[in-house]
Parts: sequence; structure tokens; C-alpha cells
Amino acid sequence: MLAAADPVQPAYGTVTLLAIAVAAVLVLLVLIIKLKLHAFISLVLVSLGTALVTKIPLGDLMKTLLDGFGGTLASVALLVGLGAMIGRLLEVTGGAQVLADTLIARFGEKRAPLALGIASLLFGFPIFFDAGLVVMLPIIFSVARRFGGSVITYAFPAAGAFAVMHAFVPPHPGPVAAGELLGADMGLLVIVGLLIGIPTWFIASYLYGQWAGKRFNLPVPAILGEVRDVPADERPSFGLVLSILLLPLVLIFLNTGLNTLATSGVVDGDATWVQALRLLGQTPVALLITVLAAIFVLRNRKLDLASIEKVCNDALAPVCAIILVTGAGGMFGGVLRASGIGEALAGSLEATGLPVIVAAFVVATALRVAQGSATVALTTTAGLMAPTVAATSGLSGMDLVCIVIAIACGATVLSHVNDSGFWLVGRFLGMDEKTTLKTWTVMETLIGVVGFTLAALVSLVL
Repeated sequence: MLAAADPVQPAYGTVTLLAIAVAAVLVLLVLIIKLKLHAFISLVLVSLGTALVTKIPLGDLMKTLLDGFGGTLASVALLVGLGAMIGRLLEVTGGAQVLADTLIARFGEKRAPLALGIASLLFGFPIFFDAGLVVMLPIIFSVARRFGGSVITYAFPAAGAFAVMHAFVPPHPGPVAAGELLGADMGLLVIVGLLIGIPTWFIASYLYGQWAGKRFNLPVPAILGEVRDVPADERPSFGLVLSILLLPLVLIFLNTGLNTLATSGVVDGDATWVQALRLLGQTPVALLITVLAAIFVLRNRKLDLASIEKVCNDALAPVCAIILVTGAGGMFGGVLRASGIGEALAGSLEATGLPVIVAAFVVATALRVAQGSATVALTTTAGLMAPTVAATSGLSGMDLVCIVIAIACGATVLSHVNDSGFWLVGRFLGMDEKTTLKTWTVMETLIGVVGFTLAALVSLVL
């Protein structure tokens, strides 16, 4: 395994680095949209070219490329692969159909997208964005096939719910790290994150998803394989399907809950029993346990173990391209981070004299646009803003929490080609790059802008 590349001093000033980044994105879009070169090849090619132009030392160049690629795969590949298996097992056994039918019966046809979004808000509390989305996809696709219309109508309320929870609410790593760096109260951050996040989701994700679904009529993709109608007597019960979906939720929440208790000193974080239980709640382990549980409880008389092995194998084939493209997107973002553009741009913005909450949002936005990763933008901005926040007198506990939310909002906007999530959502929903920019990028930006507006109002009033 290659060692991590050492930090590189920027070879150019902020303006030049920004121009290089913009040019790299434009070249990438031309290669993919105009010249129809495969996204994976285009991303690797542009990443290499950008690394050379920004004068990353040749000895560190390959390390930088592979660190960005491998780091993204480390967080995405296991989650997507295991999540795809769970989704496919739910699909072929009729479990997704059972859950879809139950949601429809309880909420009705017109409120089906709302039901999917609310379910995703609940599942998204402890589960990371990519894992939650992959597990929910078969249910989303089943509902979309039942009622017709654009898959965006059903997918965006759910995807936006996971995005909001991942950025705004502990115990997700971004808001937790930012809250600790700025000295915000975690309990208050959870409450305010939910109070701001839920209306933000409703406006920027649910309502926007309904509008975008009417404008962009996309069919349900076949990425999870062919769909067969499972006879009613062979389908699992609703309670069994719900248990499968809740299993990773409970395990992951066990990990995050114990981590919170250990941080606050309630339990000994070094105790063997704590570490063992936390291991069970690590997202890849929790999904692995869920796959094994699904294999043994969702079997029916027409689906033996040999058939299930084929189902799991078939589930991996269509997502391999998604995993590789997502990893290449992480490579591009890693090159932009190593070039120093994000820190240089953020440093120049930090000294503009803007109000602290506005400066936090602007700096996070700059870092998000420059390097792609929302979590990196969130934590880096919090570290950059910490001295300014500490030196600003009169900031209340509510102000600190609102600043963390403002940073999260800036770290959410303008998801584009250097963001691995951009490729994950676009590929799973069968969208080309142009459509992904017109829909997913717009929704992410709306989430950030609406959330920041609400956070600024709360900070001003309270």
C-alpha cells in the first residue's frame, strides 16, 4: 500500500489556482458531454492533467491520485456493494413490493413521495447518505413503477432527506467535528439541526422534487436488475421487511450512541465490551450482518441458497461501474485538495470582514466547490473559523450552533463533478451528467441556501 502523500505547498496564487480548477471542470464536462468519453476515463485523465498543471511533485503525484481514489472507495465500495445486495434481495423476494404497498395503503398515492421522504429522514438519523440511499432504492423504484411518472418525483425527497440529515444533524461526522471545533453544545446542535433541517428538506427537497419530476421525465432505471412479480403467498410479511430495514439502523445507532456516551465520559470508551458493540455498529459491519440476516429470513420455497448466491452476484455487476466512477470522482477531488486551492481561497475569504455566520457559509461554499467533499469542507471550515469564533465576543450557545449549521449549508451547495455523491446519485438514477447538474446540483444548492437562511434568521432572532 502506498503511503499518504505529504502536504504540498501551492505552486500558484489563489487566482491562478482557481482558474486552473475552473478549466479542469470545463475540460471534464467537454470530454464527457460533448466527446462522449466514458466518465471514468475522463475523470482519471483530467485528474492526472490537473495534478501536472498544479505542479504536484512527480514523486507525490501517483500517491495523490491513488489516495483520492482509494480513500473514496474505502468509504463507498463496501457500502454500495452490501447495500446493493440488500436491495436486490428485497426486490426478488417481493419485500420491496410489500413495503411499497404498505406505504401506499397508509399514505395514499398522492402522498407516496412524502412518505418515502419521511421514512428516509428517520433512517437517515444514524445511517450515512450513500448507505441509506442504496438500501432505500428498491422501495423507491417499486413505488415509482406502481404509479408511473418520473423517478425524480420519488427519489429526490428520499435522497434529499439523507443529504440533510448527513450534513445538519449529529451523530454524523461532519456536524460532530465542526461542533467540537467551535465548542457548540451537541444536544442543542441536534435539536436545532432537526428544527432547521426538516423545513429545509420539505422546501428544498420534497417540493423541489415534485417540481423537477414534472420537468424531467426519467423512467425507473434497471440498475438493480430485472423485476419479477412475486406471488402474494411467496412475499415476506411487512414486519419481516421492516425488521431487515431497521436492523442496520439499530446497529449503527448503537455505535454512535456509545461513541457519544464515551465522549461525554458516561462509559469507558476503551472498555472491550464498548469497542465490541461499536464494531457491530460500524456501517460496513452493520450492513454485512443485515445481508446475512436477509439471506436467511427472506428465503422462500423458490429461492434456495444457490439461487440467493446468484442474486447477490448479479447485484454487484451493475454497481461496479458506479463504484469506479465514484472513486474517480474522489480522485479528482483529492487532486484539487492537494493543489491547495481550497485553503488558499478560504484563507482569502476569511479576511473579508463579513459577519461570522456569513463568512462561515461563504468559506464552506468555496471549499465545497473547490474540492467536492462535503465532510472535508465542513471540518476544514470549522478549523479555519475556530480562531475567529473564539475571538468574537458576545456569541451565545445558539449562535455557535447556527454557525455550525451555516458551515454545513455551505458544505452542501453546488455538488458537481468533483463530488463523489454527484456520480453516485446520477448513475443510480440513470441520469446523464447534464441532467444531474440541472437537478441534483440544483437541489443540493437549494438545501444549502434555504438552510443557511433559516440558520441566519434563528441566530438573528434568538
